[in-house]
Amino acid sequence: MLLKINPEKPSEKEIQKVVDELKSGGIIIYPTDSVYALGCNIYNNKAIEKIAQLKKLDPQKALFSFICTDISEISNYVLPISNHIFKTIKKLTPGPYTFILNANHHVPKILKQNRKTVGIRIADNNITREIIQQLGNPILSSSLIDELNDISEYFSDPQEIYIQYKNKVDLIIDGGFGNVVPSTILDCTNDNIEVIRKGAGEFEM
Repeated sequence: MLLKINPEKPSEKEIQKVVDELKSGGIIIYPTDSVYALGCNIYNNKAIEKIAQLKKLDPQKALFSFICTDISEISNYVLPISNHIFKTIKKLTPGPYTFILNANHHVPKILKQNRKTVGIRIADNNITREIIQQLGNPILSSSLIDELNDISEYFSDPQEIYIQYKNKVDLIIDGGFGNVVPSTILDCTNDNIEVIRKGAGEFEM
């Protein structure tokens, strides 16, 4: 199903349709402030495994991240962070950044496996924010790549996404054209922040 949602003023009724799908274990494709992403409820292991299969990844080794609504929600899933890291995250969010942080026991095991870290985002996107707020917990974020393209570009057109994924996922959100540059990944597991991937978000040490 392709569901068009106004990116400026998301309809509560349409958002509820997405939330109902997530609660029932569905897989969605949704817009972020960087690229479109595959997503599901982070507490549904079967849905996470399905996404891993879609991306041809071993669910035991896949490096998935998830999106929170704000910095206060991050604290529910990570070990205590220093003032320096807190101020950095606060300054950069919401925005196109993925923060690698030390995970606590509230992070579902399938998302951290044998690692002790987790990737967390606070995306600057009204649709994503409303979904998470109505759902009551974060959703998985795994960047969507056009595998039919010879250079594996990121999708930007919801209609193209629908053509390729309409039989592979449960719901696709049309929230307008997306970006083609993924988030910047920052390793914040200690005070010496390391840039793992340069993306849409600018960062200077």
